[in-house]
Amino acid sequence: MGSADSKLNFRKAVIQLTTKTQPVEATDDAFWDQFWADTATSVQDVFALVPAAEIRAVREESPSNLATLCYKAVEKLVQGAESGCHSEKEKQIVLNCSRLLTRVLPYIFEDPDWRGFFWSTVPGAGRGGGEDDDENARPLAESLLLAIADLLFCPDFTVQSHRRSTVDSAEDVHSLDSCEYIWEAGVGFAHSPQPNYIHDVNRMELLKLLLTCFSEAMYLPPAPDSGSTNPWVQFFCSTENRHALPLFTSLLNTVCAYDPVGYGIPYNHLLFSDYREPLVEEAAQVLIVTLDHDSATSTSPTVDGTTTGTAMDDADPPGPENLFVNYLSRIHREEDFQFILKGIARLLSNPLLQTYLPNSTKKIQFHQELLVLFWKLCDFNKKFLFFVLKSSDVLDILVPTLYFLNDARADQSRVGLMHIGVFILLLLSGERNFGVRLNKPYSVRVPMDIPVFTGTHADLLIVVFHKIITSGHQRLQPLFDCLLTIVVNVSPYLKSLSMVAANKLLHLLEAFSTTWFLFSAAQNHHLVFFLLEAFNNIIQYQFDGNSNLVYAIIRKRSVFHQLANLPTDPPAIHKALQRRRRTAEPLSRTGSQEGASMEGSHPAAPAEPGTLKTSLVATPGIDKLTEKSQVSEDGTLRSLEPTSQQSSADGSPTAEEPGQAWREQRRLSSASASGQWSPTSEWVLSWKSKLPLQTIMRLLQVLVPQVEKICIDKGLTDESEILRFLQHGTLVGLLPVPHPILIRKYQANSGTAMWFRTYMWGVIYLRNVDPPVWYDTDVKLFEIQRDQACCWGPKEEGQCPGHLRRRPGATRLQKPDWGTSCILGVWSGVLRVSCYILSGQWM
Repeated sequence: MGSADSKLNFRKAVIQLTTKTQPVEATDDAFWDQFWADTATSVQDVFALVPAAEIRAVREESPSNLATLCYKAVEKLVQGAESGCHSEKEKQIVLNCSRLLTRVLPYIFEDPDWRGFFWSTVPGAGRGGGEDDDENARPLAESLLLAIADLLFCPDFTVQSHRRSTVDSAEDVHSLDSCEYIWEAGVGFAHSPQPNYIHDVNRMELLKLLLTCFSEAMYLPPAPDSGSTNPWVQFFCSTENRHALPLFTSLLNTVCAYDPVGYGIPYNHLLFSDYREPLVEEAAQVLIVTLDHDSATSTSPTVDGTTTGTAMDDADPPGPENLFVNYLSRIHREEDFQFILKGIARLLSNPLLQTYLPNSTKKIQFHQELLVLFWKLCDFNKKFLFFVLKSSDVLDILVPTLYFLNDARADQSRVGLMHIGVFILLLLSGERNFGVRLNKPYSVRVPMDIPVFTGTHADLLIVVFHKIITSGHQRLQPLFDCLLTIVVNVSPYLKSLSMVAANKLLHLLEAFSTTWFLFSAAQNHHLVFFLLEAFNNIIQYQFDGNSNLVYAIIRKRSVFHQLANLPTDPPAIHKALQRRRRTAEPLSRTGSQEGASMEGSHPAAPAEPGTLKTSLVATPGIDKLTEKSQVSEDGTLRSLEPTSQQSSADGSPTAEEPGQAWREQRRLSSASASGQWSPTSEWVLSWKSKLPLQTIMRLLQVLVPQVEKICIDKGLTDESEILRFLQHGTLVGLLPVPHPILIRKYQANSGTAMWFRTYMWGVIYLRNVDPPVWYDTDVKLFEIQRDQACCWGPKEEGQCPGHLRRRPGATRLQKPDWGTSCILGVWSGVLRVSCYILSGQWM
């Protein structure tokens, strides 16, 4: 039968189904076989030939027919798994049923009345096929999930057969040890099977169906407690699934072993189609969904290193019932960690690859899924986190993360990417080794739209953070607390900041300490506290080697004097707020000394008009995201009581006042957004007296007269001579007693778990455009939004390049040009943050 005839027959079957008013018996195989037995349709064909309106019509008008269609399709998958799919016809039936279910399932999930359908049993569908077996019948969802798992390890269909002759034997399928059929070498498996295009395509189709099964979560509104488990994921990752371990390792190894560059031949991706990448993308998405587990509500299993023999001991350990999370948390061999880290770093760095031949290397698009996977690895497996930080390999994660942050800073559709990048750096910054590793010189010049500098990875981090704060869009302002918390966490270990980075930090302090900014919201002064804390840490613990920062502080000493003499009387406060209304930008960039950007870099671009994005739930405040710990003399961390008013040796509080005071300031901040809150003299005095200025004032008191004297005595006008003097200077015995180092470590909480769930599913929704699995269905987890105009910059017609490219009246989801999207930021499967993030923050 030709392809056209096949499609025509399939379409006729769909029309019959939608027009029948009477239920079609499940035993009418002649009717039902039209959908899968006699057709050879692709997944794209199925989506085109089964319109959404017709699925909904059958659901509303002939519900029994839709139920029978689903049941019969699952039945065919179960039969295929039982038989082992030895014939080509059986394989084709399995693929057709898989595609049909992928098309129909979202429309089952979007209707609350249908949501329990797959968790019900079908009369007469007992394991023995008789009525007496009805009580033992599995729910349809369980049968479907187990069939998919079996089919993913089906010899000659999705894995290479180990037998020389294919003898039909159902027992072979049941007795097959799928651990011998893991898809790729890596964790727990040394043998790398021969690549097989057909097997990869079949795996991808089944994984897409599996992901669609899991996507019921998209059709439930975000729950405040996030404690609800996804029943599909819960069952699939339970001991009921005998393939859980080999499938987990197959997915993980497939992702981490993937090398998109291949043999390094220029333009090889244009000469040869890469059938592996779609499988890797699908594997990454299925993997992060199966790992959607709230670590705040249950203790992750600890790894004591006593397991032997295999990568993950098969004994039942304490810990979550989700076996994928369990297995991930128990990986412990260094060679496995190295394999995972190298693989993720290689893929994250792929979009950064630069060659002399434009577009000559393949650029992957699934970096957001990789960032989520890396987050899950660090969150669930602390041994992996320590391994990452043990060597400078962590910088192979840092550099691409900073690249993505810098590239996405102007694009409001990529706020989700900004958040996860910052969350990862916040998690890493809670460990001392991260700060130490940042001292490694930065020599690999990745083209970024930032000033050229010579220095360390710490300088790179500070310069990129400065760029985000001063030239990102305003909806990034809720992240300022996190960005500066990262700087504070690493500051005690930074041995030598460059002049560029030192000036950037001083510019931030200058901008944040203007009176109109300090008085315009109840929590703005916390940003000044963070920066002063970072300066104090460097001065007290890394004075030697940081002459650039000391010189920058001396040059900008007026900023510190202005802070010390901050006006507190009502007329001065009122005058400062009046000045705010005349200010065009929330943060002045004057005095920043930008300098030339790196060669080959592209300026960060806003989202193009028409770009789809999905909303996000609010992220918790920095007080909920982190837990304060004090560094002891032996280097260990001692957790501080969250309700105690901890102070530094300067007598200043930590940057966020804990407990009731912090919550009260949040409330006031919310009020300020609606214009009801206004600063008072008492409020200014309450925090001005706690500004940790003593150390810096003492430094200025000692060094400024000395610098002025040598300038006058020697007639110096060259700053290099002053820097040389400061390099050999000392403040030993002149500064206050060093304050204890406070580290704010990320702590798991239900708020971030819900945020990650929303972000992850939003990414998956937007990335699956061919076919558009969930497009135009009634999702509840987030809102789908489309830019109709530029988010910032010139709005007049003709001034914005986006206006020239937008097709009038375009409403359908267009497949993007993936080849240019990475650098230009034209399209990205990322999320837009809701306006209510951190309620009351600047919008």
